[in-house]
Amino acid sequence: MPLSHTSCVRPVPTAVGIGLRAPHHDHVMAQRPAVPFFELHSENFFAAGGPNRELLDALRADYPLSLHGVGLSLGAADALDADHLAQLRALVAHVEPGLVSEHVCWGAIDGRHYNDLLPLPYTEEALALMTQRVQQVQEMLGRTILVENVSSYIHFTHSTLREWEFLAELSRRSGCGLLLDVNNVYVNSVNHGFDPLDFLDGVPGERVGEMHLAGFTRKQGLGGELLIDSHNRRVDDAVWDLYVSAVRRFGPKPTLIEWDQDLPDFAVLEDEARIATEHLYARAAVPA
Repeated sequence: MPLSHTSCVRPVPTAVGIGLRAPHHDHVMAQRPAVPFFELHSENFFAAGGPNRELLDALRADYPLSLHGVGLSLGAADALDADHLAQLRALVAHVEPGLVSEHVCWGAIDGRHYNDLLPLPYTEEALALMTQRVQQVQEMLGRTILVENVSSYIHFTHSTLREWEFLAELSRRSGCGLLLDVNNVYVNSVNHGFDPLDFLDGVPGERVGEMHLAGFTRKQGLGGELLIDSHNRRVDDAVWDLYVSAVRRFGPKPTLIEWDQDLPDFAVLEDEARIATEHLYARAAVPA
C-alpha cells in the first residue's frame, strides 16, 4: 500500500550525500545506510504511481532529498516544454525537496532531445534568455533553484564572457543559486586551457548552494589532452585538490558524490563520501 503524502520538508544538510541510481535502490531500501541526503534525477520520478513513486515516498520519510533535473533544456531556442515543467512542479510539490537544480545548457530543439547537456555561447543574448528561463521556472515552482555548470568539449568563438562571469551574472539577475560542479570546472580547465582557480575566484560564494564531485576519463592521442565527464570512476586527485580550494573559498556546502556509469558496490560511493567529508570539515577553517 503506497505511503500517504504528509509534509516532511527536510533541508539538505551541510554534509556529503550520494546520487542514488536504480542499481542501488534495493540496497538502500534494505539497509537504510547512514547517508546525510540523497539526490535523485527528477525525470525518473515523473510518473504519479508505480515502484519508483513508492521508493520516493519511502526515501522522503527517512532522508533529506535533492531533485536534480537533466531534461528541461533551459537554454534552448524553443520555449520550455510546458508538460515537462508541469510534471516537475507536481513532483516538487509532492516531494518538498531540500534543493531543486538544473543545468546551464540546452539539449532539445524542435521537439527532439539529444540526451546530452550541450554548452551555450557565453553572450549577452544567451544570458538574457537563461535569465528569463530561470525566472520562469522559479515562478512556476514557487522557489529558488540552483543551476549547474556543465562540462564541455567545444567553445564558441563569439562568446564575450568567461563561463564564471556568465554564471555569476545569471545568478545576480535571476536570483537563482549555483550548483558548483567541481569536476566540471577541472574538466573544462584542461579542455579549454584556463586556470580553475580563476573560475573559483569569479564565482560569488554566497550564491553557491551545493557542490558536485565525480570522476572523469582521460583521452589521449587526439592532438592534445581531453577529459570526459564520464561519472564512471573515483574522483581524481586533481579534483580533490580543487574541492579543497573551493571549500577554503566558500566554506562548507552540501556536497554530492555522483556516479552514473559502471556503478560499483554502494560501499565505494560511501568511501568517496567519507573522503569528501574529511575534506569538507578538515579544510573549512584553513585560510585561502
